[in-house]
Amino acid sequence: MSGIIANKYGNIYIDKEVIAKIASQVSTECYGIVGFSYKSKVDGLVELLKKENMSNGVKVEIEEDNVSIELFVIIQYGTKISVVADNIIDRVKYTVEKMTSLKVRKIDINVQGVRVNK
Repeated sequence: MSGIIANKYGNIYIDKEVIAKIASQVSTECYGIVGFSYKSKVDGLVELLKKENMSNGVKVEIEEDNVSIELFVIIQYGTKISVVADNIIDRVKYTVEKMTSLKVRKIDINVQGVRVNK
């Protein structure tokens, strides 16, 4: 399902992939984020996604004019998870609502791993 924005010129359809790209791009700008991941269903390993596949680490659900976003992130060792999560939630919510005019109902952050710099 896609989000629909109705205005005096007609309807604009926004696909889930667009919202996922916006959310992943904004999240990578937040301090403490190393990247995105997804859990492999076969072996349960967490894989760090490359820049071109970042939206695979974002799950978007659209119901009428409400959007639910779930992010699967890998954070940097030594950063507070709560601070990083709050920063991501604030920035993603503001940017998605500003760019798409759809209301963000909820944002879930799933920390899939911690990366240690050597």
